[in-house]
Amino acid sequence: MWSLLRVWALALALSTALVAAGERWPQPLTPDGRWVWALVLGLPLLMGLWLWSRWGSARGAGNPDRGESVN
Repeated sequence: MWSLLRVWALALALSTALVAAGERWPQPLTPDGRWVWALVLGLPLLMGLWLWSRWGSARGAGNPDRGESVN
């Protein structure tokens, strides 16, 4: 849980820094379509792959009966 809060706090701090930098930027930026698509689709895809890899390794670790009940 603490690692999730640390990641969330880091994202919030980064967002705050970007907003502050955007307010002080001398001229408007023109968005580049490649960067927009990379940020909109690429980062969530990478996060999903990372979560999937962690979930897959956690499923196979520790419990040999894979959650099946034995009566």
